[in-house]
Amino acid sequence: MADKKINIWAESAMLVGVSVGLALMIRTFIAEARYIPSKSMLPTLEVGDRLVIEKITYLFRKPQRGDVIVFTPPDNAIRCNPSQPQALPIKDAYIKRVIGVPGDTVEVKNDRVFVNGHPLAEDYINDVPQYRFPSVTVPKDRYLVLGDNRNESCDSHVWGFVEAEKIIGHAGFRFFPLNRLGEI
Repeated sequence: MADKKINIWAESAMLVGVSVGLALMIRTFIAEARYIPSKSMLPTLEVGDRLVIEKITYLFRKPQRGDVIVFTPPDNAIRCNPSQPQALPIKDAYIKRVIGVPGDTVEVKNDRVFVNGHPLAEDYINDVPQYRFPSVTVPKDRYLVLGDNRNESCDSHVWGFVEAEKIIGHAGFRFFPLNRLGEI
């Protein structure tokens, strides 16, 4: 009887260990859940939306224009919210849309985003950008990202490019709220 009790405890410990190990592996290498804390991606993503961020796609291809990505912000990214101290760096993950890929020239003028001299068709934005962003060429292994809520987003037009190695994954699926369930 004592051996059976020891085996139950050993099996339980092993089961917990394997479960924790699998959960950590899945979160680290395959997918993780994230929530949307700000209005920067309206109307595509609303405050409180819960997403699955998948991490496998970018092992096989590079981010493409139009992808919604999650990334660790660049070191020079600061809070753009006036209620937050401007000198404090942010280390929370950001979510934005890829607008410029390496080699692209991007500019914002006349209420439009231009990529390689052509206006970008953007049926997903909240409002036209009310700012000017001078022409820049996206460097190798960098991406220019903008929030869909252009005028309320702290993004590449404020702090520059995102390094490829800072990309966490691709926002693939919204699982909450249930009435907005589906692909991004």
